[in-house]
Amino acid sequence: MSLSAPPAAPEAAEPPPSSRIPGLPGTVLALGVVSLLTDFSTAMIVPVLPLFVTAVLGGSAASVGLIEGVAESSASLLRLLSGWVSDRMGTRKPLVLFGYSLSTVAKAVMGLAPSWAAVLGLRFADRVGKGVRNPPRDALIADSVEPRYFGRAFGFHRALDTIGSALGPLAAFTLLGLFPGDYRRVFLFSAIPGIASVLVLAAFVRGHARSSAGSSSARPSGNWRTLGAPFFRFVAIAGVFALASSSIAMLLRLGRRVGLSERDVALVYLLYNVVFAALSWPLGELSDRIGRRPLLLGAYLLFAAIYGLLAWRQSIPFVVTAFVLLGIQYAMWEGIEKSLLADLIPKSERGTGYGVYYTVVGVALLPASALAGVLWDRFGPRAMLMTDAALALLAAALFLVWMPLGREREERSGAPA
Repeated sequence: MSLSAPPAAPEAAEPPPSSRIPGLPGTVLALGVVSLLTDFSTAMIVPVLPLFVTAVLGGSAASVGLIEGVAESSASLLRLLSGWVSDRMGTRKPLVLFGYSLSTVAKAVMGLAPSWAAVLGLRFADRVGKGVRNPPRDALIADSVEPRYFGRAFGFHRALDTIGSALGPLAAFTLLGLFPGDYRRVFLFSAIPGIASVLVLAAFVRGHARSSAGSSSARPSGNWRTLGAPFFRFVAIAGVFALASSSIAMLLRLGRRVGLSERDVALVYLLYNVVFAALSWPLGELSDRIGRRPLLLGAYLLFAAIYGLLAWRQSIPFVVTAFVLLGIQYAMWEGIEKSLLADLIPKSERGTGYGVYYTVVGVALLPASALAGVLWDRFGPRAMLMTDAALALLAAALFLVWMPLGREREERSGAPA
């Protein structure tokens, strides 16, 4: 099937706003600030969500896993659709704006939830917003920079995103210190940075999708085969690794199990995000120089080592060490994974390609988080940790076979597979 793209919106022909950082236009800077504020909002509730569900609403570990798994995977088809639509609209901004706005409202209302089932519904709405916005947002970042700066751009974005994730737990820690056990207040306060993020997005982000609106090479083909075999191989690997990536809420709960207080849990989550934020940008730039694949392989292996460590020994020092190492692992993984996707996806199909990626990963997160909760409840946390470590090792093995390190340059978009 082949579809012709309608004429791009007039803003598609406008150059992106400039910035003082080489390789990073103003659009990328603004999207970084938007993500910082949004993750500030989200990270305020992440450390307290499992405690809120279990201690206040009477849920179990399985219900925590179900909330996270259903919320992530149920919005997967929307990810695919939003990316595909943004390719054909010629502008990404409307979908990105809608997604951020929906998430902001859902998180604020979550504090009024009377049951864990209501939290499930609102968490679903929050993730629907994320599902709608993420593929066109990532495509917009890739559209806005030269390919030689993909690692820098996605690393910078992840760094600001994660700074917000570091500030959020600190705010939650402060609020719980002033109002012990008042989790609902944390949810309500999370609306403030969320609203600010929507205002920055509306005012400073341009929605151009293609720099050459009239070029036939910039028109989406409507044929998924143009995404290429290396892309689909990598997405399959990302799906396997997602099966290992049960919600970090389970590790936060492990912190409580080994003796950390609720305020200490928020601080451990802060420490993880500080490490993640500090390393995301430099490691992204490193991937521009040495390639994405060695760093991604290292990220899969490090994840397996972290979970194996926790399966072997569960104590406060080991949990704190694991969160520091997990911050390093995420910096080696998230932004660089998106940079590799930008390398592999043809420019005209970036929204669709990111949509496929987010769909596969999102679908994998349902069994990942749900299984993690069941394993924890029936066999204890060690069984969950060992299972996740084994799946990460499987992803690393598949990566070595399907994405050879020596073929990175020739398998980039436009090169023969």
